[in-house]
Amino acid sequence: MKGSNLDLYLSKGYFRMQQEVFTCYAVLFEDTVCPVHWLRIVLADVSLGKEQLRLFRINEQFSVVVKPLVITDEIEALYGIYKGGIDFDAPETVESCLLGGVNYTVFDTYAIEIRDANTLIAVGIFDNGLQSIAGIMNFYHPAYRKHSLGKYLMLLKINHAQRQQKTYYYPGYLASKYTKFNYKLFACEAATEVFDAHRDLWYPFAWETVNVLATEILSDNR
Repeated sequence: MKGSNLDLYLSKGYFRMQQEVFTCYAVLFEDTVCPVHWLRIVLADVSLGKEQLRLFRINEQFSVVVKPLVITDEIEALYGIYKGGIDFDAPETVESCLLGGVNYTVFDTYAIEIRDANTLIAVGIFDNGLQSIAGIMNFYHPAYRKHSLGKYLMLLKINHAQRQQKTYYYPGYLASKYTKFNYKLFACEAATEVFDAHRDLWYPFAWETVNVLATEILSDNR
């Protein structure tokens, strides 16, 4: 699942799950059916505001490296610390999230590593397509929470994709009635599009559009 094949699946509202791709139209959170809205960011339209530029400023002392992903003990240890500090369900390990026990990968996967001196403090994982990237995981050490490293990793993924002359960055989905995924709009809401699976179209993001799509999804699932 590489190159233009990944681009095609992402453009149809599919996303990675271990070594396969899937899609869904609604998820159950806290006993509530929440319509799902797949997102993508048009990289040529991204314009950073004060909050985004602030993250580059407060994190400039950290080193950043982008490289092909190798799941190391160091990465798993950081993820374990991160998982222990969150209040939502997450995979047990990086390996279980990406590979699920197999010893191969059909994706072209990269990692952004952020270090404070020699200490690994954050990792952002993404899959590489021909014209797009898909953001798969972001995790960080809770001691650096004030640095908003999860959001900072989104911005670093955008920067990398722009340097590689990609067209789209797919950050996943947000869900109606469940605000924990709304951070995916942080990078640049004005450059974000939302997918209409019924019509196979992408629209400029607007909450009014999301609400209409949510109503249609709920109506279809009655």
